[in-house]
Amino acid sequence: MNKLIVVFAVLLSVLCSSCITNKDVVYLQDKGTVVNDSLLLKEIGKPYRVQINDILSINIKSTNTEITELLAIFQPVEQEGSGGGQEALYFSGFTVDLHGNIEFPILGKLNVLGFTTDEINAKVKQALLDKYLKDVSQIFITVKMAGLRYTVTGETGSTGVYTLFQDRVNIIEALANAGDIKNTGDRTDIKIIRQYPGGQKIHSIDLTDIVAMQSPYYYIQSNDIILVKPLKRKALGGGETATQTLTTIASIFSVLVSTYFLARNL
Repeated sequence: MNKLIVVFAVLLSVLCSSCITNKDVVYLQDKGTVVNDSLLLKEIGKPYRVQINDILSINIKSTNTEITELLAIFQPVEQEGSGGGQEALYFSGFTVDLHGNIEFPILGKLNVLGFTTDEINAKVKQALLDKYLKDVSQIFITVKMAGLRYTVTGETGSTGVYTLFQDRVNIIEALANAGDIKNTGDRTDIKIIRQYPGGQKIHSIDLTDIVAMQSPYYYIQSNDIILVKPLKRKALGGGETATQTLTTIASIFSVLVSTYFLARNL
């Protein structure tokens, strides 16, 4: 019986240590890394630079009737049966090909890889000025990303590919849109697979630390893949709460006691 008690004690300590605490699930905690409160407001958000497979929405308008008629042929025609939302943008938007180009009507190929939307706006305007127009003062061009598309997988409420129609989205917003991280997810080591002109890189960010807001990966980019690993303690079989853990311990102890007495009576 003494051996049974020892086994139970070891099991109890292991399962209790596997309980999920507030430190595991609370976002943006001050872990002593913040020197002064002003740092809390210094989020890093650089202008996004267009990558391969991005879809751009480019609209051109003018107050001049003649110019409007000329520009009418520049506008993409929506495909029949394309539906609405992201599906319509797939057909009517401009997809960046593997060489970083978009095929713009009349103007031909324009290289946009690595450029911001403001820089692409200037390129389109300059191309129109060089080929067709003398004055662009009456031209109004809008260049936007056709939604910020990203993928979430792992210990989240819902995995999948998502699109948000916003210019800036931080990783907490992105995860919330996917049902948030489960209590069994490791918030201290979120992996982000990010696309670059030369290939893909894997980055990490600790969302339980307030300094994550200063990370260059706090704001997601189009085509990011967000991976949420399970906590190591999940593999131990402990519960998410103290009640669940005690229930597990009681069940295991009951089995051990029953097995012990059965073995004695044989």
